[in-house]
Amino acid sequence: MRTEIFKIQAEGSLPEAQLHTYIQDSGELMMIKDRPLILICPGGGYTSVSKREGEPLAVRFLAMGYHVAVLRYSCAPAVYPTALLELAESVKLIQLHAEEWLVRTDRIFVLGCSAGAHVAASLGMFWHESWLAEKTGVTNESLRPAGMILCYPAIYVPEDFSKTILAGQDTEEMRERVSLDKQVTEHTPQAFIWHTFEDTRVPVENSLNLIMAMRKYQIPVEFHMYPYGKHGLAAADELTQKIDGTGIQKECQSWLPLVQTWLKERT
Repeated sequence: MRTEIFKIQAEGSLPEAQLHTYIQDSGELMMIKDRPLILICPGGGYTSVSKREGEPLAVRFLAMGYHVAVLRYSCAPAVYPTALLELAESVKLIQLHAEEWLVRTDRIFVLGCSAGAHVAASLGMFWHESWLAEKTGVTNESLRPAGMILCYPAIYVPEDFSKTILAGQDTEEMRERVSLDKQVTEHTPQAFIWHTFEDTRVPVENSLNLIMAMRKYQIPVEFHMYPYGKHGLAAADELTQKIDGTGIQKECQSWLPLVQTWLKERT
């Protein structure tokens, strides 16, 4: 396996923004040559980037046979749309190295957890808009995700969240702009989404409202709502257990084999 760390810089980026890539080996005796790639945006409420939702999930998708990249995007004091621009720059970098890394450029999926799902879904909503291509210096089509994997996603923006990512831009217009259930169009890619009923930090209505918006455009969604489990479960097992002993939720562990099936149908 080839692992590298790339500095990612866009308008408003902090110095520590990085893309960590995990590229699977290939060889002349291997049937598999090029592979899809899962581009992960961990959560953290736009105040930090969770390590529990980065590499521990990366190894799961590597075991499924995918290339993986983890974006450690800029958080506060960086504001919207810095993290989105960094995600677009990450897709640009992957496309640039696609031939060398044997990446299937039409099969780059974005995965996000919580606030990271807001970053990932923002690319899903805005990849076709001219401003994003212009700032990234690529074509719109090259930024299009093959699909979105959204884990307990923050989709609409409560007041405390908007203060973090909008800061001086906190207007009614900008709140609507970053409330992604209001930004769904016919260009929005298909999605796999999971959430828990008892999540109080990011209520399940975030997912439900997004699904309802996508349904209006007949965009396919696979959705799983689990009855139990607090926010931020990641893999929901011992690998991502929190220091206080929480974070293991056995019934929620099924999301990984379920998303594996979903991905196989699309790759």
